[in-house]
Amino acid sequence: MKASRESTTTFLSAEQQVKHLIAKFGAKHQALIRSARKSLRKRFPSANELVYDYSGKLVIGYSPTERGLEAVAAIALGADGLRLHVSAKLPDPKKILLGSTGLTRFVWIESPGTLKRPEVDALLEAARGQAKPPLRAGGSGQLIIKQKSAKSRPGRKAKR
Repeated sequence: MKASRESTTTFLSAEQQVKHLIAKFGAKHQALIRSARKSLRKRFPSANELVYDYSGKLVIGYSPTERGLEAVAAIALGADGLRLHVSAKLPDPKKILLGSTGLTRFVWIESPGTLKRPEVDALLEAARGQAKPPLRAGGSGQLIIKQKSAKSRPGRKAKR
């Protein structure tokens, strides 16, 4: 009897998948997103960490549910750098938020210290306070790799 060669598929854990996605970026950006993930995971331990891989961009949202639209905050890494996104409805007394999209505005994360700045800390606490549904008081969230949607985004034409 001849032995058959079976193809083996390697299954990566969710954390291994995230590390693989981060490795697609330059060393400086890799270190920055790892630091931001650690900081946001510590700040929002009960939130689910939702990971989206878009062409040329990696987005990680921190949500009380498995829905990205309910995220308290998100980090987005692209070729232009790392951004911290929060709801556009949050008060911004220090005028640090950039962008003018309907749902979110952002702050550039230029160094690990950016998330420790008092005005950024205040934004993140305000985001926590406005979370709908609220974040659980205890427990830990899951790391969830989200699949790309086959649908086009609202307001954008699908590429053919």
